[in-house]
Amino acid sequence: MTTPTHAQTKALGLTAFLTLLLIAFMMGSNHVAARLAFNDGLDVATAVAVRSFATAIAVTLMVVWGGLAWRTHAKQRRGLLLVGLLIGAQSQLLYGAVSRLPVALALIAFNTFPIWTALWDFVIYKKRPNKVVLKALPILLLGLFLALDVLGAASGLGASAHTALIGVGVAFGLAAAAVFGLSLVVMQHETIGVDGRVRTAATLSLAGIVALSVMGAQGGPHWPHSSLGWAALVTLTLLYGTAFTIMFTVLPKLGVGNNAAIMNAEPVFALIMAWLVLGQTIAASQIAGALLVVGTVIWLGLRKR
Repeated sequence: MTTPTHAQTKALGLTAFLTLLLIAFMMGSNHVAARLAFNDGLDVATAVAVRSFATAIAVTLMVVWGGLAWRTHAKQRRGLLLVGLLIGAQSQLLYGAVSRLPVALALIAFNTFPIWTALWDFVIYKKRPNKVVLKALPILLLGLFLALDVLGAASGLGASAHTALIGVGVAFGLAAAAVFGLSLVVMQHETIGVDGRVRTAATLSLAGIVALSVMGAQGGPHWPHSSLGWAALVTLTLLYGTAFTIMFTVLPKLGVGNNAAIMNAEPVFALIMAWLVLGQTIAASQIAGALLVVGTVIWLGLRKR
């Protein structure tokens, strides 16, 4: 998910802290609702299209009511176009992972995006990664190794069988992380000066167009088969849209800065909600790995710069 940027980091009050946790909860629950809808016949492209356009409309209304300028110059427009296409691809990939893996594991694979961000920043803009990020890399990889049960010990299937079972889903999650990391780097360097709400409205509109293109290639939308699936689709859309609306109206006023990393607690909430709603469980060693990844990502976001 994209988050607003702030020039300064301020002390995190209770209201800001609870707001960040609420956003993380809604984002994690959105993916659980998505999995419920996928199990009922909804396809990824249709889910992304509905979610993206609904949220884009909500954020556009915020831009109009706020009297914000839409005017951009050529470099910003190119940057917004590229970011929109990347977020469109990332949305497809992440929901693809959610449809194939336990929700928490899909989000854990995706939570490697800070490493991808540092990598892309170095490859494209020659900005050397912070030493702290490099030191965190082994910890992230260890957490990912445990969470995904790479050796198949927790599942009892062995490495080969377990890889065959989850390999495609993990590939989707890691690809989503790589694409999202690239979008963050492009956003940072190529859309400077664009208001966050304008950027989000443009980005999600393009993501919706990408989803429509995928839907067309697949022969049209695939809707849920029952009222449960439709309720899940409505729920995921409301959760995603509400989280973004809060993010771009409340957070700038709170001035939480880098503390927005707390929103990366999303996989923890997803783990709990997936257990309660979907009955998905993972082994204790996988939970330990998940917490290691989440804790490391939050630490990277909260560290002093």
